[in-house]
Amino acid sequence: MDHDALQERARTKGVNPLVYWVVRAFFQPFFHIYWRLSRVGREHVPQEGPVIFACNHRSFLDPFIIGTLARRPCYFVAKQELFKNPFLRWFISSLGAFPVARGTGDAGAMDAARAILDRGDPVVIFPEGTRVRPGPLGPTRRGVGRLALETGAPVVPIALIGTENVRRGLRIRPHKIRIRAGRAMRFPRVDEPSPQLALAVTARIWPAVQLQWEWLGGIAPVRRAAVLGAGSWGTGLAVALSRAGIDTQLGCRTAGQVEAIAAHGQNRPYLPNVTLPDALHVDRASALDLADRDLVILAVPAAELPAAVAAYGDRIPAGAGLVVCAKGIVDQTGQLPLDYVHDRLPANRIACLGGPAHSADALANGASIVVGGTEAEFTRLVSDAFARAGFDVTDTTDAVGVELAGVAKNAAVLAAATAAVAGPNAAGAAAGKVFAEIDAYARRRGGRPETFAGLAGAGDLVATVVAAHSRNRRAGEMLGQGVPVAEIGSALGQTAEGIAALPLLAHALQEARVPAPAVAGLAAVVEGREDAETWAASLTTPGRPLKRAAA
Repeated sequence: MDHDALQERARTKGVNPLVYWVVRAFFQPFFHIYWRLSRVGREHVPQEGPVIFACNHRSFLDPFIIGTLARRPCYFVAKQELFKNPFLRWFISSLGAFPVARGTGDAGAMDAARAILDRGDPVVIFPEGTRVRPGPLGPTRRGVGRLALETGAPVVPIALIGTENVRRGLRIRPHKIRIRAGRAMRFPRVDEPSPQLALAVTARIWPAVQLQWEWLGGIAPVRRAAVLGAGSWGTGLAVALSRAGIDTQLGCRTAGQVEAIAAHGQNRPYLPNVTLPDALHVDRASALDLADRDLVILAVPAAELPAAVAAYGDRIPAGAGLVVCAKGIVDQTGQLPLDYVHDRLPANRIACLGGPAHSADALANGASIVVGGTEAEFTRLVSDAFARAGFDVTDTTDAVGVELAGVAKNAAVLAAATAAVAGPNAAGAAAGKVFAEIDAYARRRGGRPETFAGLAGAGDLVATVVAAHSRNRRAGEMLGQGVPVAEIGSALGQTAEGIAALPLLAHALQEARVPAPAVAGLAAVVEGREDAETWAASLTTPGRPLKRAAA
């Protein structure tokens, strides 16, 4: 039976009554016993007449769990790939499924849904369009709004939680499932609704689904954020989040910085020519009320992280998520920013940020960033917030790799710029050797090679090399010219994290027994124990035993 024939069957014949009621008689008690199914709000579910069930989508089980809310068959769309197997095609079509070709604007599927509603039966719609897991609910498409307007059928907002956890490989686990229905929503019937109207109706329906989802304990989207640290990157993140409609606070170090921003509407020393949104609340970090924040972003250099944690840590609520933007090493033990914060603050949800994202260019032209964390739901939550703020986001569980890739990028750029006094070959050798030595250290600590090869490593390295105002490159150029380290910070006006990280990094690599002559030599230049020209010349000087490149 082909695609069109299956849709026609749903329009005209409906379910196979014998198969449907036999399967339901077995499955519904199984759901209650094995998955301890909890159903809330059944009084809001009409037991006759047309109705649209609008629900979030986490698992292949979702339509069957939703079906237990009503004492009659429910019809639902399923991706057409599921209908290729003859037995599965017969089985799920007998239970009310009909195919949809996703991403094609399948008119036949919409016609089938309208016909089912017109004859007085329920239809299940997943506004997200696909399964979304883990983390908060995903973005919606306008199909549910269009269907509600074209049919005039009431829409019951539904959320379910737990179905994403019942399956691991081929094993079906006894994990609790809960489902909740809200009050039905009604909209006037419109014969040919415009896309804008359909989208507006969907935008009315989806918050009702989110309300059920959060009542069940589902993770909510980021609505309120605070950025502590008003440097270029901290200011850029705060601007992007505020532009996305997230209630955002920006915490400055001094009252003078707050007054300057208020006077000009810009953070001129760090992010000139970018007007801050009126909705962005700017104050001293010590004066911000963080009690209601969903997300707190620590946008300070690694060297300043201990002071920031000591100053603000006790005011960050335990329920808030934390994002650490520092790219460096905190102390001589090799402790990374994420571990440092996790050990000292009560927050259970924490992530780091990496990738090529220079603030001014990110606001003007966009950027690809990497969110690293060990908790998949929180990582997805942060990714969703930054995606709403206009970033292209990749998430990963390799937080160690993301942090050390940022360290490697800063060190490699500093190395290349410092060694450039001896020519481009020395600069390339410096960057390559330093980057490779830190990559070896990252692998020793569990980092993945693909993280260094991707956006967080190679991508960020290239962006920093070509950026006109790269702090680490400019710091390296001054270091190569013999400018004392003590004068570089004041000349830049900002922190070059590579400078501060090098001595700590060299010590950490030595303690881990990772061979790192290039990093050790650069650290000696930073500490004034060796001049830049001598170190740069040593990078390409023959005489050492030939080394075979790793396969």
